[in-house]
Amino acid sequence: MFKAILLNRAESGATQAALADLEISQLPAADVRVRVSHSTLNYKDGLAITGKGPVVRKWPMVPGIDFAGVVEHSDSPLWKAGDAVILNGWGVGETHWGGLSQYASVKGEWLVAQPAGLTPREAMAIGTAGYTAMLCVLALEKHGLEPGDGEVLVTGANGGVGSVAIALLAKLGYKVIASTGRMQEADYLKSLGAADIIDRAELSAPGKPLGRERWAGVVDSVGSHTLANACATTRYRGAVAACGLAQGMDFPSSVAPFILRGVTLYGVDSVMAPLAVRQEAWARLARDLDLGKLGAISRDISLAEALDVAPQILAGQVRGRVVVHVDR
Repeated sequence: MFKAILLNRAESGATQAALADLEISQLPAADVRVRVSHSTLNYKDGLAITGKGPVVRKWPMVPGIDFAGVVEHSDSPLWKAGDAVILNGWGVGETHWGGLSQYASVKGEWLVAQPAGLTPREAMAIGTAGYTAMLCVLALEKHGLEPGDGEVLVTGANGGVGSVAIALLAKLGYKVIASTGRMQEADYLKSLGAADIIDRAELSAPGKPLGRERWAGVVDSVGSHTLANACATTRYRGAVAACGLAQGMDFPSSVAPFILRGVTLYGVDSVMAPLAVRQEAWARLARDLDLGKLGAISRDISLAEALDVAPQILAGQVRGRVVVHVDR
């Protein structure tokens, strides 16, 4: 027997979430079984557990879009028992049982080796949010952005993506401006490396097709008017990496920033990223992230507590990252 959060769908269509005792035989068929030690609680997990978003595609479902653990059994040539691994995405927690569980059964090609120098707890303090932040930074770097080019805006700064993005960019030498709806968290954001803080109200309302040029680059996890205004105020030939929809999945913008200023908008997907991209992102995280900042960025909860924290994430009441110790 092992413990997991299990989601079922009531006849009314409502999501029912509970901590459950399950049998190994109930795990979905796959070639690698992992003994999970840590998972996390992401915005998408909050949507799945509360049923406030169409995240879950198969029922019943164990949520959790990422995990860290050790291979217990493998029929895959890629892994052997005892290997320390990480998983992000691939529909886990949506169409395939996920990481908010003491065991996970997954395809070997979905896994990435845990980088040397990272503990499982550190890997999940980074988690999918931090891995996504790194993908955004990689997109900006490949565009040609360099630390001396000007200010880089990070929206949704108090969230998981935002917090890690600030810490990464600051350590790499960029001047980071953090946008948040929680100005009382300014000291926290500055401790991560933000040079200045702006109120999200400056970006979250409907704006003009073009505004005053300011940003050399942008990491946006918010979407909607915030993303539109970020694009409208990005400097000539600057770049915006978009990876989230906390404000909404609409994009009420115009072509003006793109055809008049040559702004590039990069869509950043963490779920289906190729293995080589994942390996690069995790290698860079192990090298370029100040792991000493993870204590401020993250907090720890038990598997059962995830049920109560899920709606708090959706309400914007959670700062940074939430690490789930599945054995607690």
